[in-house]
Amino acid sequence: MTPQKLDFIFPFIVFLYGLIVVFVLETPFLVKIGQEKMGTAFQNLARHKSLAWICFFVGGLWAAQNIWHSSL
Repeated sequence: MTPQKLDFIFPFIVFLYGLIVVFVLETPFLVKIGQEKMGTAFQNLARHKSLAWICFFVGGLWAAQNIWHSSL
């Protein structure tokens, strides 16, 4: 894998991490299941909520920028 291809793919990975964690932590049904079944592991995940929001927005904008520049 070339550095250019990795540079193109990495923002999508950041965005997907943010999307998945935000989806899990903001869906009441999943939060309830996580608190009941996972306990402290879910609390550790909940600590990443602000990082997930940052990754969601920054990764999304970064990926959009890569798509924009690759189409030019």
